[in-house]
Amino acid sequence: MKPSYKAIASLRLTVVLLSLSMVLVFFGTLAQVETGIWKTQKDYFESFIVVWSYPEIWAGYDKLFWLLIPMPGGYTIGGLLLLNLSVAFLTRFKAKWSKLGIHAIHIGLITLIISELLTDILAVESKMAIDEQGRSNYSFSYQENELTLIDRSHPEHDILHNIPVKLLKPGKTVEVPDSPLRIRTVAYYPNAQLMRGQGMVESPATQGAGVKMNIRVNPQPMNYSDNDVNAATAYIEVLGPEESLGTWLVSNLIDERFPPQMVSLGDQSWEIALRFKRYYHPFEVELIDFTYDRYPGTEIPFNFSSEVVVYPFDSDRNTQALIYMNHPLRHAGLTFYQASFSEDERTTILQVVRNPGWLLPYISVLLMGFGMCYQFALHFGKFLGKRTAAS
Repeated sequence: MKPSYKAIASLRLTVVLLSLSMVLVFFGTLAQVETGIWKTQKDYFESFIVVWSYPEIWAGYDKLFWLLIPMPGGYTIGGLLLLNLSVAFLTRFKAKWSKLGIHAIHIGLITLIISELLTDILAVESKMAIDEQGRSNYSFSYQENELTLIDRSHPEHDILHNIPVKLLKPGKTVEVPDSPLRIRTVAYYPNAQLMRGQGMVESPATQGAGVKMNIRVNPQPMNYSDNDVNAATAYIEVLGPEESLGTWLVSNLIDERFPPQMVSLGDQSWEIALRFKRYYHPFEVELIDFTYDRYPGTEIPFNFSSEVVVYPFDSDRNTQALIYMNHPLRHAGLTFYQASFSEDERTTILQVVRNPGWLLPYISVLLMGFGMCYQFALHFGKFLGKRTAAS
């Protein structure tokens, strides 16, 4: 075995990487108090390198603000650990029945790391809100937004033109797919406060709610708390083939509760909106009934559940299910979990997860469990054999 392979496959490297992962989890836990779970996950575990800084909310920040601790991120540690285990498995262990348990444990660990990578890359989490006796065919993400122009002229379905907010850079012009329109971002705010102005408000908006409601936009710092939602807001100029059609104020706060904002060009029209990113599904989910209990003597709810019916668009075979804690519904590659409910107690909120690699962790646990049991039984048998021979 070459010296380079020895270093990569060494047990010492395994211990170092596992120790670094513990350090990363420790500092990530500290950061989560200030920045919330979503940003911490992105910064610490979905990165190659991260720099921990002394939190502003801690005592002594005025003296320790300079304290910065760089460390490898989750991608770096996970990638090196995957390489370490794979090379060790291929080069250090020979194919023997006496080593079967060790092989199974290593394959299980490698499978677990691969499953985490696939989950990070491919998994999509969103939420679905359904009123009692209502239906929904889409879920949405509070962490992502999109600018959409909706053509409602088709008699059977709407035509959506979605533009990711990462393309909404001030001064940048973007073609709207399959339409004669272009949009130019005048301003974009990841989080803002919208207020009714007193008197005339100076605003880039020339059309829509920004003008009619005299809205003032106050940019705000990003919220990273798990329970806070950022109000993404933008001024969008819509350009036709020859001239500007106007500038609209759009925000995920200006939602279905408000009249739609319309863009017109000749005999065509589109509804323009900035909203939480939606994931449309080839079926509808109807909420038949939502129930819950309360802890005796309190208003604290528990044991809430949703009775639903799934109506596929391409089939008459409907599916009825009861969703409650640790009893999700799996349908069409999606898993529906009971997450929460609205304040009026008539709307259920389901967590919708698409994770193509959901089965791999179960396989890895079975492999590691088998490997440990096999090695234990093997050595225990040898121990009993020696005692029998000695007696």
